[in-house]
Amino acid sequence: MMFKHDYEKPQVSSNNIEQTGVKSAGTALTATELSDAELIRYARQVLLEGWDIDAQIRLKNSRVVIVGAGGLGCPAAETLARAGVGQIHLIDDDVIEMSNLQRQTLFRPTDIGEFKAKVAAQTLQSINELINVSYEVARVDATNAAQLLNLEAGSQLRTIHGCPNLLLDCTDNFAIRDLLNRLSVRYKLPLLSASAIGMIGQLALFEPSLNTGCYHCVFGDSIQSALSSASQADTESFDERTCANSGVLASTTALMGALQANTALQFLGLQSNPLANKLLLWDGLRMTQRLIGYRKDPSCAVCASY
Repeated sequence: MMFKHDYEKPQVSSNNIEQTGVKSAGTALTATELSDAELIRYARQVLLEGWDIDAQIRLKNSRVVIVGAGGLGCPAAETLARAGVGQIHLIDDDVIEMSNLQRQTLFRPTDIGEFKAKVAAQTLQSINELINVSYEVARVDATNAAQLLNLEAGSQLRTIHGCPNLLLDCTDNFAIRDLLNRLSVRYKLPLLSASAIGMIGQLALFEPSLNTGCYHCVFGDSIQSALSSASQADTESFDERTCANSGVLASTTALMGALQANTALQFLGLQSNPLANKLLLWDGLRMTQRLIGYRKDPSCAVCASY
């Protein structure tokens, strides 16, 4: 369901967060150079071996869409904003609750009751005025996903910004994860998917344009098992009960969000996928991290025909 924004806040802009009461980003010189302010702010990145002005300019020209402004979305979005990703668009329909403050780092007690996407976008824009941050208070579903992700040809957002360079899945809902994967495959949109539960995390970056497999190739059985455990009518409540009952350590979401941002920065700035055909597994209890390979499933219900 998409909210009509009839609470006490200005109308949401689909282009820039300026109309939501948050200061809009500074005017860039061109798409091929950095301003003096940007050179100073991002100096420590530009000094990195293998990371130069061109990489920083690529970040400046990048647009990411982040679905989910919670435990994963907060640290991932904050790092991308601080690093200089030029356009960040947040999508979430949830409101901030007291229990969120344990791990959702962009929120404060005074934010309880506000929409996560709104507060997160305001905070990110205050952190870095040199980028553009926008948001949508909406729940992604099959009827609105292509529009919300700016994938529909001829849409106003797509005309202004173009398609996203990267989609970050920061949700904890199997149905939405499956939907985002299907859209990723259909529109050849790179999908960076992270998950965190308890003290365990997983991370993968899928590039459908390379035809090397998708989220369903790796997690197909888990998705079908989860969705078949509930009827179509109560899939949403089923997913929420799973997340609420399992629990998660604050450090797990912080670490997985940081790893997700690290992967995104390399993909956008260096045009490199450090997780090509690999699934990263993090075990916080044992302090271990490992990579396992995966291949495209020739009988995958999602990507086999593409």
